[in-house]
Amino acid sequence: MLSNLASWVQDVIESLGYLGVALLVIAENLFPPIPSEIVLPFAGFVARRGDGSVVVMVVASTIGSVVGALVLYAIAAAIGPERIHTFVVRFGKWFGVKESDMVRAEEWFDRRSNVAVLVGRCVPLIRSLVSIPAGFRRMKFVPFITLTAIGSAVWNIALIGAGAVLGDQWDRVGEFVGIFQWLVVAAIFGVILKFAWSKVNVRRAR
Repeated sequence: MLSNLASWVQDVIESLGYLGVALLVIAENLFPPIPSEIVLPFAGFVARRGDGSVVVMVVASTIGSVVGALVLYAIAAAIGPERIHTFVVRFGKWFGVKESDMVRAEEWFDRRSNVAVLVGRCVPLIRSLVSIPAGFRRMKFVPFITLTAIGSAVWNIALIGAGAVLGDQWDRVGEFVGIFQWLVVAAIFGVILKFAWSKVNVRRAR
């Protein structure tokens, strides 16, 4: 399946060039099965081959990143914090989450929203998801777009640049991103375990 997906991504970029890169990045933000570690390095390879410009590839991919992030932001903003709180009140006990936990998480994001969006756009798995809490909290629009563009540009430059440098071996970029992803998964798993353990200790204390 991954091989077929990679072939399809390459066909889109070969056929549509910069537009194809932008559209694929929009889709990658909304549908994670389309991996940026295929789209961006191949775009860099195409540019190095002489069928495009690395700079314009970065610009096209960054525009796609911002558009995709805005779609998720708009969906989350439309749902709104009120519905999320209602969901947590009704079903949070099944996940060990209370409304007070939700309030603390919201307060944390409000204090660190700028850093969360900027850094989050450079981290695998979190890159797209960070737009959701930003939408729920209705983060100010201009800072959200600006920080999303900057963080996305850093990620895009890294992967497109790597693809351009590696040339025919552009697909090796995915190996390094895969290692980074596993580290992120381990970190997320550690945070979940810490949260669950704190809940257990509170119940024992009671």
